[in-house]
Amino acid sequence: MFEQICLLAISLISNIFSAFSGGGAGVIQLPAILLLFNIPFINALAVHKIATVALGIGATSKFAKTISFKKDLLIKLLLAGLPGVFIGAQLISFTDDQLARLLLGVLIVSISLYSYKTKNHGEIVYEYSNTLQDNLIGYSLIFFTGLLNGSLSAGTGLIFTIILISWYGMDYKKAIAYTLIIVGIFFNALGAITLGLVTEIEWILLPALFFGSLIGGYLGAKISLSKSNHTIKIIYQTITIIVGVSLII
Repeated sequence: MFEQICLLAISLISNIFSAFSGGGAGVIQLPAILLLFNIPFINALAVHKIATVALGIGATSKFAKTISFKKDLLIKLLLAGLPGVFIGAQLISFTDDQLARLLLGVLIVSISLYSYKTKNHGEIVYEYSNTLQDNLIGYSLIFFTGLLNGSLSAGTGLIFTIILISWYGMDYKKAIAYTLIIVGIFFNALGAITLGLVTEIEWILLPALFFGSLIGGYLGAKISLSKSNHTIKIIYQTITIIVGVSLII
């Protein structure tokens, strides 16, 4: 019972920050599952992905009241990213986890430094150049993020958010809203289903993780909507540094 209460608290806190900044819950929640319950990585990843769907549902239920989503863009991003998630989940058993997390950590720290360097990054909306070349590059980046999400999970929401800002011209609020519906719900749902076919689901862990993610997602989205893009940018940069360094360590 004590371990379940700890897991609920960790899930709630990590998902509040994740919904506020567009990712990072996996870096806190996933290691917590491994440390508290001593289960194999692939089992922990599967139950984490199921629970993180609740993060997407909780956050989207709040964002949907304020943010207007473009259905055609949502469909295109899903079509580009979901195959990557499926392939990544299939490759997880062949992945050198330590090396992959090191490289992912370096990538996320680089993203944070990039956002520091770029003036007005994510604070204003600009028109996306809808050319064939730009679309191919954008969809390739989304596919790559899906691949990382399926195989590693941790920190991929942060990468997805920065792609939407840098490539698709969104501000932080809109990018985070898209990330939480696409990555939070659809990417993680497909990853959970795929992993569920190849490993055992630790059902006893789900109630604490699910409710912590659902409530944390809603509260994080509510806080995000009440803050300016500049404030969200500062929090995003802080979390990306913490997440990146944590993965490297």
